[in-house]
Amino acid sequence: MIYPKDYKSRLSQRETQYAIKTVKDTFQLKLSKALNLDRVTAPIMVTKASGINDDLNGVERKVHFTMKNIEGEAEVVQSLAKWKRMALYKYGYERGEGIYTDMNAIRRDDDTDNLHSLFVDQWDWCRVISKEERNVGFLKEIVKKIVKAIVQTNDVVKDTYPMLSFEISDEVFFITTQELEDMYPDLTSKEREDAIVKEHGTVFIQQIGGKLKSGKKHDGRAPDYDDWALNGDIFAWNDLLGCAFEISSMGIRVDAESLHRQLEEEGCLEREQFPFHKGILDGTLPLTIGGGIGQSRLCMLLLQKAHIGEVQCSVWSDEMREECKKNNITLL
Repeated sequence: MIYPKDYKSRLSQRETQYAIKTVKDTFQLKLSKALNLDRVTAPIMVTKASGINDDLNGVERKVHFTMKNIEGEAEVVQSLAKWKRMALYKYGYERGEGIYTDMNAIRRDDDTDNLHSLFVDQWDWCRVISKEERNVGFLKEIVKKIVKAIVQTNDVVKDTYPMLSFEISDEVFFITTQELEDMYPDLTSKEREDAIVKEHGTVFIQQIGGKLKSGKKHDGRAPDYDDWALNGDIFAWNDLLGCAFEISSMGIRVDAESLHRQLEEEGCLEREQFPFHKGILDGTLPLTIGGGIGQSRLCMLLLQKAHIGEVQCSVWSDEMREECKKNNITLL
């Protein structure tokens, strides 16, 4: 936990609620226009047998339950990385078209702190692409459009609430995880992120999921949605907390070749029997790019809040609530 010295929210609780709506209403319109996305409804639960729940790093426990009149188990989603790709196919979307949705999830194994909650809310989005667009250049262009939407949203927020003063640049610095390890070989992954984002402000760190030359991973990624060679995270520098602040995890999604390779590398080729995975391997599902953009994360950043619990309702320990209260942080 980080407790900024002499912290005081620039907005009252009531003003904060209005401002959250301003951020969310503005950003989703900017994003949908920039990437040509339609808003769709999305599930809060999926069946375990479908294999379409996000496995994140592959070790997180899902919230699951049995049902009264339906056989099998259901799981509360951890994200909609796989569901979105199936939806694009079922709804008949073509190249250059896509969808976005409000994704609400529970991640029971997350460590709670300033930035992490058991409750996750994101704009999950996905867009159909061509085989020729499966390259780093196209990935970077999409990243720039997302960052521009964030900058435009921040401008609207500051015009509406003059007491806010957060600054974010639309000039994105791109770097791979291997380049980052080569640059800072003695630092941890998190320390590398802090170092590069503090220097450049707005950063896209590429190629997350595979092992680096050191034999370690920069961070974990499930092997069956992002192509680890064509993905990354968008960061901005959070001056209030003095750290790199992740806004989005995204990437070009796996094709048949990269899916098989990554499943084999992670020792989970049995997943190829799931309907979702079969749809990629046989070419039924379209090639896509997609990601998640944290709703509460973005609100927290633009509204200059010290804790994600100031912009969302979740469950926190009594100890955290007490320490936050002592440090003038009001959790909803």
